[in-house]
Amino acid sequence: MNILVFDIETIPDINAGRTLYNLNDLDEKAVADALFAKQRQKNGSNFLPLHLHQVVAISLVLKKQDQLKVWSLGSLGSNEKEIIQRFFDGIEKFTPDLVSWNGSGFDFPVLHYRAMLHGVVAQRYWETGDCDNQFRWNNYINRYHYRHMDVMDILAAYQGRANAPLDQIASLCGFPGKMGMSGANVWESYQQGQLEGIRNYCETDVLNTYLVYLRFQMMRGQLLPDAYEKECALLRDYLKSEDKAHFQEFLAHWE
Repeated sequence: MNILVFDIETIPDINAGRTLYNLNDLDEKAVADALFAKQRQKNGSNFLPLHLHQVVAISLVLKKQDQLKVWSLGSLGSNEKEIIQRFFDGIEKFTPDLVSWNGSGFDFPVLHYRAMLHGVVAQRYWETGDCDNQFRWNNYINRYHYRHMDVMDILAAYQGRANAPLDQIASLCGFPGKMGMSGANVWESYQQGQLEGIRNYCETDVLNTYLVYLRFQMMRGQLLPDAYEKECALLRDYLKSEDKAHFQEFLAHWE
């Protein structure tokens, strides 16, 4: 069974802001400031509606038998359509079980809007049994199926008032949690040309999600304690083998 844990990072969709609010005479920062101001006026928050987010990073942990890989899709020069198409192409090719933290409430709705905007094809992802009967009772779309496991939603017993931040749950479990950046800093970092830093941050977030998922799997009896420790050791060995500063920092915080 292939397990694919994913996380995305986003910035304000400047083109959407210009189109919807006739802001063509403003630069990117001014458009984003206008979008934030409209949102604060509406509900006191800078957090934009999901259809006004642009994806700048998708990071993954792929667990395939005894092999692990952690990476971000595309390169620093890849555009949004390319990284989203790559994500759905991976689902098309491998049909993995997907794991996220708030993927049902944020990541996937954003990906749905952006995929439709760019004309991305994602046939396997949208399968609900019309072409493949095994998807009728277990598909990516249904909230209560485990082909996509939104660990936050499950732990909250599908009650929004019980949702918890990944950073806090990871930290309480003894995992690193946030390291140096948060989602609120992504737009500022992007303006400063720090896309690589954003991708690295997204990779540490997806590592936290994977570790929380492993702990959840042990809690529900899908991993015995010895097997859980083996999975953690496999991840530690992988991080040690990769010559990446943010992986070494994550490992140091963990240990």
